[in-house]
Amino acid sequence: MIAKMRNMGEACTAANRFYVGAEIHDRFVQTFTEKMRSQTIGHGLDESKQVGSLIDEATLNKVEALVQDALDRGAQLVCGGQRLPGKGYFYPPTVLTQVSLDSRILHEEIFGPVAPIVKVGAEADMVKLANNTEYGLAAYLYTQDLAKGLKLAEQLEFGMVALNRGLVSDPAAPFGGMKQSGLGREGSWEGMQEYMETKYIAVKW
Repeated sequence: MIAKMRNMGEACTAANRFYVGAEIHDRFVQTFTEKMRSQTIGHGLDESKQVGSLIDEATLNKVEALVQDALDRGAQLVCGGQRLPGKGYFYPPTVLTQVSLDSRILHEEIFGPVAPIVKVGAEADMVKLANNTEYGLAAYLYTQDLAKGLKLAEQLEFGMVALNRGLVSDPAAPFGGMKQSGLGREGSWEGMQEYMETKYIAVKW
């Protein structure tokens, strides 16, 4: 939940796409949907609420368009899916299943509280689908087999991979991505290197 719903999905590290093993898919969808439906919606400064307004009209329109495109291509709406009336740019926590692989929502950053879920059969398919994006900032991987998880994490083309945890950022760790998600790193030793000058001294003894 925190990987998706941190700041209502309006974070560069938010999970955009969910690839779930076929053997746990239905149970995952049911449990995850229950959690999404339980989120209370209201003013962002009201500490009793978990979901606030999106940042502006343009973002709300984009989220709405991405969901509609997925539905037009055959996705099933499990919960949410419609902007809320009234003042503000409120969009409810939304879950989509049976999402077509050519849907825009699987190829663009959502920046909203929408979780498109795709059922996958083999680990190799999961890796291939996860890597099929021009972005490569953060990925989240969950498994009960730690050795398998570490092996899969190495195959994912992302600058940061969170294994069995929903928060990937850490002040002591390098922050940055691959592909269109940027070059270089902030934080940690790698980040310090950006502020250093390399001096080459040639010596004849």
